[in-house]
Amino acid sequence: MAAEKGPTAREIIAIRRADGESRTLAASLPRLVLEARRIAANVIHGLHGRRRAGTGESFWQYRRFVSGEPSQNVDWRRSARDDHLYVREQEWEAAHTIWIWPDRSPSMAFASKQARDSKLERTLIVAFALAELLVAGGERVGIPGLMNPTASRSVIDKMAQVLLHDEAERLSLPPSFVPSALSEIVVLSDFWSPISEITTMVAGLSGSGAHGTLVQVVDPAEESFPYSGRVEFVEPEGFGAITAGRAETWASDYAERLKLHRDQIRAETNRLDWLFAIHSTDRSAAELLLFLHSGMMVSKSGSATVKAGRTA
Repeated sequence: MAAEKGPTAREIIAIRRADGESRTLAASLPRLVLEARRIAANVIHGLHGRRRAGTGESFWQYRRFVSGEPSQNVDWRRSARDDHLYVREQEWEAAHTIWIWPDRSPSMAFASKQARDSKLERTLIVAFALAELLVAGGERVGIPGLMNPTASRSVIDKMAQVLLHDEAERLSLPPSFVPSALSEIVVLSDFWSPISEITTMVAGLSGSGAHGTLVQVVDPAEESFPYSGRVEFVEPEGFGAITAGRAETWASDYAERLKLHRDQIRAETNRLDWLFAIHSTDRSAAELLLFLHSGMMVSKSGSATVKAGRTA
């Protein structure tokens, strides 16, 4: 019988890195949960109805009476106005599902001196706070591949436990799945993945008719590229490092590449009537939360930027 091989040096490094990330997340989660609850408490709770016929309490529209349905459905006051019978329909207020994906890949751990939080911390705070608001408004919240949709008032605790005990590889983008046509999808990521992977993800998730929002969570240093002199840039997800002799000479090329990458994301989200937002971690988390919450009230098209205290 062949002897079993032990883990390779690369596998040992990966195991240690995963263990370190889990310990760091475990230590910071209580603070992130408290911050998320504080922010959620300062935002107006609840979502509007879905403007579909159903068992809600708000009036929606009158429709013609259909032969065979119960006569008690007839609104006699409205029917008395002409020669037809009418039924008073109420607004449909049944909960639908919002899927929230927080990117927890290694690149999200970055934080410069200008940032209030790391990209990972800000992503988790917003994801938790948004889930709290949505559940308070009667919606169900899930995490693709990790947590089934739930309307539990302890949704933050459930999300935290699921994320803490997730031993799978930390993916930047959500796994492939088929959401229902009424679903909303929120992806919180730095979106430094290849554009082909991003467009494939959006096209796949929108195939069923679901609507979504992509939020690029970035550090202020990733926006302004404030580097000069000799600087070594290390790719945190295993793609090596590169040294710049005069980093300031790279700034214009970096800005052009960043603009092109974002323009390509916007083109895809515009095509599918999704939203694209940019959130810098030197801004308030409440700004992004308010944008996401209000964006779910109505279906919008185009792109948005969340920074400088406003959406544009």
